[in-house]
Amino acid sequence: MKMNQLVDALKKWIRGRKEEAEKKEKKKGMISAISREIPKEKGIAASEKAVEEVHFPKDKLEHAGKVEEALKVFSKEKNKERGGQAMRVVPVYNMMILPNSTIYFQIDNFRTLAGKTVEEEDKLLLAVLHKNEVDTKALHKEEVYPVAVEGTIKEISQDGYAVVATGNRVSIEELSQEEGQPLVLKTNPLYDVEDLNQEEAGRKLNEIKEELKDLVGRFHAGKVMAGMIERHKSIQEVGCVLSPWLSINNEERYHVLQEDRLSVRTKMLEQIIYEYIEVTKVTTDARTQQQEDYQKLYKEQALQKQIDYLQKELDEMHPEKVSDLRKFELRIEEAGMNETAKKEATKILNRLKNEGTNGQEAGMLYDYLDFLTGLSWKKEEQKEIDLDEAEKILSEDHFGLKKVKERMIQQIAVMNLKKQQSGSILLFVGAPGTGKTSIGKSIAKALGRKYVRVSLGGVRDEADIRGHRRTYLGAMPGRIMDGIQKSGVSNPVMVLDEVDKLSSSYNGDPAAALLEVLDPEQNNTFTDHYMNVPYDLSDVLFICTANSLDTIPAPLLNRMEVIQYQGYTPREKFEIGKRHLLKKSLKGVGLQAENVELTDEALENIISDYTREAGVRGLKKRLDTLCRIAAVHLVKGKGEKISVGKEDLREYLDMNPLHRREVKEEGKPGIVTGLAWTAVGGEILYIESMFTKGEGKLNITGQLGDVMKESAQIAISLVKSMFPDKAKLFKENDLHIHVPDGATPKDGPSAGITLTIALASLVTGQAVSPRIAMTGEVSLEGLVNPIGGLPEKLMAAERAGVKTVLIPKANEDDLRDVPDEVKEKLQILPIKTVEEGMELCEIHYVKPGVETV
Repeated sequence: MKMNQLVDALKKWIRGRKEEAEKKEKKKGMISAISREIPKEKGIAASEKAVEEVHFPKDKLEHAGKVEEALKVFSKEKNKERGGQAMRVVPVYNMMILPNSTIYFQIDNFRTLAGKTVEEEDKLLLAVLHKNEVDTKALHKEEVYPVAVEGTIKEISQDGYAVVATGNRVSIEELSQEEGQPLVLKTNPLYDVEDLNQEEAGRKLNEIKEELKDLVGRFHAGKVMAGMIERHKSIQEVGCVLSPWLSINNEERYHVLQEDRLSVRTKMLEQIIYEYIEVTKVTTDARTQQQEDYQKLYKEQALQKQIDYLQKELDEMHPEKVSDLRKFELRIEEAGMNETAKKEATKILNRLKNEGTNGQEAGMLYDYLDFLTGLSWKKEEQKEIDLDEAEKILSEDHFGLKKVKERMIQQIAVMNLKKQQSGSILLFVGAPGTGKTSIGKSIAKALGRKYVRVSLGGVRDEADIRGHRRTYLGAMPGRIMDGIQKSGVSNPVMVLDEVDKLSSSYNGDPAAALLEVLDPEQNNTFTDHYMNVPYDLSDVLFICTANSLDTIPAPLLNRMEVIQYQGYTPREKFEIGKRHLLKKSLKGVGLQAENVELTDEALENIISDYTREAGVRGLKKRLDTLCRIAAVHLVKGKGEKISVGKEDLREYLDMNPLHRREVKEEGKPGIVTGLAWTAVGGEILYIESMFTKGEGKLNITGQLGDVMKESAQIAISLVKSMFPDKAKLFKENDLHIHVPDGATPKDGPSAGITLTIALASLVTGQAVSPRIAMTGEVSLEGLVNPIGGLPEKLMAAERAGVKTVLIPKANEDDLRDVPDEVKEKLQILPIKTVEEGMELCEIHYVKPGVETV
């Protein structure tokens, strides 16, 4: 009885509260809903949250038997009277959602947004997000737009789609949720303004369907898609179905949903759909055209491959019938050119095809392609080189040349360590006939490379280096690329002979053109004017030769590693003649070693009396003469062998021994032996001086250059200062200085010490031994400064019979370049001052202010 009374009291209290709520709801037209995931198996009432929000006074339940039962009754009543329902809030982004339409979701994505336990007939609220970021466990009103759409899950298909039928629009008044708590949503219904002419809307829908069916007819599944289009009942539904393909952003999609007037919303959708249709048509047409182009290209490539294959088979069957144009095609493909060169070659080949073999430029184009495809474009593989074997090869054909051989062994060692080809730029400087050019062949043999020689002597046109441009008649490639093409490889040993004899003209400066060729930082993209495409010269080993450094421009010289060639000693010449030159001479005339017997004494006499040079070219000529005489002797039947001794040389060589300047037996005051460097090695010379009655004039003869004349002036000043008591001799007499031979030009500062000693000998009347020779530049302080060409000068002194040589103290380090056999035969005395030289020459000199006892 008490329980019934309690229930009646609760019902009465609930009715009162409900009536108050209905009055408020009438004014607002508000709907309350609870949106959260509700487990079906537990069957929790949807109005549970409403119960939690009601603050029921507990004192009213004091007389109840169980509070739980009273709450259950309360919940049931509340649910019944409020009509509360379970809903899920599904946040969406960049998706067209409209009322009274059908929307399709991918089931996996849908379950992520709505919950894993979604089932058919579940109620939804589709809310549009501001940003593509959502936390389904905690949603807030600020994250979504204020207008949303209600909906119901109509179908969850086996194909992986969820079908949602949307209802009316609502405005979100309140949305809040903390993680782990139910989400409470309060909304107001929004009603569409029904200002749409249904007949007009139906007509527009049919037009849109026709346009869409025409569009999908372009695709393979067009018939199936056309059937689906027919099922659309409104333009809004069409907009929702096309949502994934529309090119409008999230905000624009929401504006359509936000519009209250059906006529305006329909017009907006119509514009968006037609825009989509036109864009898709254009895109489809472009894609179709592109596919057709691709298909045409693929077909053309397939046909071309078949043609190439058949052409290859025919070429192999009848190689003699292959046309030149076909040969060029094959050579271009197989050459391994860089992209620039291949593009240029293909362009020229197409021009030749279009113009025909009888065209005006056909010859020029043919020659160009023949040259370009004849070059080796591929990098050569590096092979391991045995250092001992390479050293043996270098010594087979050349005796001496220690520096050169050491440098090449270093080059090979570097290549072996780097495991790659390496180019270098070397400059061999020395007298003619010292083996500068011929050593290049041995270097190429030791490296296992091809050998190319390019003579640059007398070249005065830049085009000889860089080539002529093809616009000129008779255009040709430069000598560098021509040599590369003839070698057939990309890494030959290239000898650039006589680089010191280049000259410039109005056609350009060849030495300047060589700057790019001989620069390791630039020659990997060397561009010949004739080729007009870059070529890599970085693997080429360039060896330049020169007799002198004086005429080589400084920028060009800076790019090369200079290796000086010293003249050969008589002993070295003897070994070279015996080991190499005589064999070459015999081979040159078709004789064997047993046909000519040349004694060692005769060979030494040829070297000393019949040649005058730092190299061995003259010696080779004398041996050639002897071998020709032996050939005549053999052909005439006078015997199969000819013996040549010292006494036979004058008769066989048909010449008198060369006059060699040798030291005199006795010396005279004013005459001193000097040393000079020439292009063919060292030589001795005499400085002669004489006083004649006169007025103090200076007369210098012997074709002396300006530098040597200045040295004479310095020598006169020094002698006057050192012998002040003899100064009047220079005032009362004319001084004549002469340097034989008069027909040979002479210049350089190294005769300074010789001129000074000669004048000191003249004024003191003390003779200097002719077997004492000297070289060195002097200053007004009386210091002896260093000079160049010391090895050649010392060898000349040894040949002439000099016993003692005075050299500048600063040149002592250069003695290591002098052959030991020369140093053993000479007494070499370094000096710092002129006074030391006078003392060694036994010229009595007393410093001013110093008394003698």
